[in-house]
Amino acid sequence: MAHGAGGKASRRLVEGLIAPLFANETLAPLADAAIFPVAACRIATTADAFVVKPLRFAGGSIGELCINGTLNDLAVSGACPRTIMVSLILEAGLETATLRAELEAMAAAAARAGVAIAGGDTKVVEHGACDRMFVTTFGVGVVDERLRLGAQHVRKGDRVLLSGPIGDHGITILLARGELELEADLRSDTRSVWPMVRALLDAVPDGVRWMRDPTRGGVATALNELARDAGCAIALHEDAIPLRSEVRGACEILGLDPLHIANEGQFLAVVAERDAQRALEAVRAVAGGEDAALVGTVQSEPARAVVGITGYGGTRMIDMLVGDPLPRIC
Repeated sequence: MAHGAGGKASRRLVEGLIAPLFANETLAPLADAAIFPVAACRIATTADAFVVKPLRFAGGSIGELCINGTLNDLAVSGACPRTIMVSLILEAGLETATLRAELEAMAAAAARAGVAIAGGDTKVVEHGACDRMFVTTFGVGVVDERLRLGAQHVRKGDRVLLSGPIGDHGITILLARGELELEADLRSDTRSVWPMVRALLDAVPDGVRWMRDPTRGGVATALNELARDAGCAIALHEDAIPLRSEVRGACEILGLDPLHIANEGQFLAVVAERDAQRALEAVRAVAGGEDAALVGTVQSEPARAVVGITGYGGTRMIDMLVGDPLPRIC
């Protein structure tokens, strides 16, 4: 299970087995979406799979999640989402009402984003061969020609922007399972981040260096991957990170680091220092982006590491997620 959790084990699986066998220039960056030229523009494509348990939870469901998650992989690649394909794997005996509800959730999420669901496939497997329903998606977007995103463009002094509170999705899924005697008024943050990303790109098109949505593995894993790929260090100002008290409390009780908890409606961006305040104001001006914050700074040492700076002025090394504290969250 850890190999699907988005942390170190996942990275070893991808880099040690999958990527070498499929090696090609388009795959090499191991980004959220593959970008390649088509005629006069660059196209971004992405594929994803959704196996969340339970199917419905506060703030969303697998139907809404699969659309938003696919849109977000395109958005943080600088691509305006254009179309999505959806394939369903259904367990024999799945209630028609459940399937209809998830299809309606997919249609509503796609309509909100102005994106067409253009095709897909459906398979039904024997009872017990899957857990009610799984969904796979394929998304296509057109990359903003003004952008050149990637770890290779990150420079010392750049700032790290976070779009909003972290940990809402992962803790909401944990509570929805009813396996723990914990209660909190939390909802998943699943949503399309494209409106916020578009505002950011319009405000500082030359100042955005890198973007990522911190899903499995959380903020800690996304920033460690950036530090490693760019050969830099990220100084993360922990007091600046937006975090709801309910998430903080649940993490303290369960011994989890909020930086490792999955998010489904937030994104991280590295922006040039000169543009940081303008970038922050642009994201905060979009509905849902009011809690965006500048949470970190790119520095040269210690190379390939993320350093947390506490409110008391202390420091700690922040590692990637190891293991799988919350399986089947997306």
